[in-house]
Amino acid sequence: MRSYDGTAFQVKDDFHSYMVIVMKEFKNKVAVITGGASGIGRGLAERAAHKGMKVVLADIDEQGLEKTEAELKGRGAQVLAVKTDVSRLTDIEALATKTLQAFGGVHLLVNNAGVSAGTTIRDSTIKDWEWVIGVDLWSVIYGLKVFVPIMLDQDTEGHVVNTASLAGLISGPGQAAYKVAKHGVVTLSETLYHELTLNGAKVGVSVLCPGFVKTAIMDCDKHRPQDLCNLPEEEVITPEYEMWRQYYKQMIEGGMSCEMIADMVFSAISENKFYILTHADFRQLIELRMHDILEERNPTDILQTLAPPS
Repeated sequence: MRSYDGTAFQVKDDFHSYMVIVMKEFKNKVAVITGGASGIGRGLAERAAHKGMKVVLADIDEQGLEKTEAELKGRGAQVLAVKTDVSRLTDIEALATKTLQAFGGVHLLVNNAGVSAGTTIRDSTIKDWEWVIGVDLWSVIYGLKVFVPIMLDQDTEGHVVNTASLAGLISGPGQAAYKVAKHGVVTLSETLYHELTLNGAKVGVSVLCPGFVKTAIMDCDKHRPQDLCNLPEEEVITPEYEMWRQYYKQMIEGGMSCEMIADMVFSAISENKFYILTHADFRQLIELRMHDILEERNPTDILQTLAPPS
């Protein structure tokens, strides 16, 4: 037994000694990747195809889907592209049906689709919240609800990767809806991990929490549903927030490549590694929040630790 000072409980040394199932073989397995038309999703799709997997691409971006599908097929990959609004359960159910019809199973599920909108809690609109929560959190819930039972019934080795963000592990002002969604994805993934592990399932779980990555997320508004678009008079962007938005845009443009992220993800799958933290420079921000919680002190303003926007 191992004691923890200041607590009334003990934890067994073999707490993590569950049977570990590791997915090491990828060739001819089936990967389903949401947000697969561009960015991290496309990077993961390319890596999956390179490893000989059959790839199912799901995205709302029909033009991007067609382009990615054509390029992967041109390299000899077996690819199915399915236009999908991941915020709708019926679309996720249709995605599963088409996947099984085409390839007969699913071994790697990557709930990766994501968008960003809104600013502060005060100034974000309800439409901002509905769009971001729908795509960034509800899509993961739907993906797990639909695909995990399929993967368990197969009784074969598999893996689930949920894309959260560094924003799902830290505390600070702004990006209210995005951070709520990403914090939700982290705890949802942790819960899934515990439930599958305790039941001896052959399906592993990872949560991807990247920092700045070179993607087009700053331009995601072009795929925003018309009924969730803000009216001009509803948009409130303060000069201060616009300054930070430009800073984030600059950092994203100079961020880590999606190919590097894909390499880290597949290494994590092979190692049955749960937390995938891609940016070592930001670990101090995670530690800061953890210490705030454990020491019961008020949340520290992380903006003080970041470089000021130019």
